[in-house]
Amino acid sequence: DDDDDIPQLSSHTLAALQEFYLEQQEREGMKTSQGFNQYSIGSIEEDWQLSQFWYSDETASCLAKEAVLAAGKGGRIACVSAPSVYQKLKEQDGEDFSVYILEYDRRFSVYGEEFIFYDYNHPLDLPENLLPHSFDIVIADPPYLSEECLQKTAETIKYLTKGKILLCTGAVMEEQAAKHLGVKMCKFIPKHSRNLANEFRCYVNYASGLD
Repeated sequence: DDDDDIPQLSSHTLAALQEFYLEQQEREGMKTSQGFNQYSIGSIEEDWQLSQFWYSDETASCLAKEAVLAAGKGGRIACVSAPSVYQKLKEQDGEDFSVYILEYDRRFSVYGEEFIFYDYNHPLDLPENLLPHSFDIVIADPPYLSEECLQKTAETIKYLTKGKILLCTGAVMEEQAAKHLGVKMCKFIPKHSRNLANEFRCYVNYASGLD
């Protein structure tokens, strides 16, 4: 029989696959149902191929709150490769601040004019309307734990910020973070919605509420 060589999925694997597709359909159903919040964390799912790992809701809330306080009344906030902080900030409708998201993943273009396509390989390839030193605080989470990625992202951060920087990256990047951005590690330990293998930390160059 020619069918003998065709690999068959085990009943366990098949059940797991069906469960996955069912969950996916339910998520899509939630997105189209009334009351779906396009700014909620998870509304755009992580793409691990782009090294995306969203913060936990508590961490995103804490970082968003810190950004608002640091920016001050009427402040401008830039989120560089930190979409879950951007989403949490946008949940705070009516607050007196403005925020932009700089992100490589074009799925975030659903956020309209606040989305700016960003490739850390071209750190200063930015729109003309993004004037130098025009943001009260820049929150950045470079996608890769490499000095090259941090160094190039640092160029973008230093171009955008008036002075305040909130960097989220691995604990192993402490020396490079100090070298390229003059930031120091905070006591606050950020968490992700999925556990990461690498210890993650926050770094700032100002007196923050994260200590």
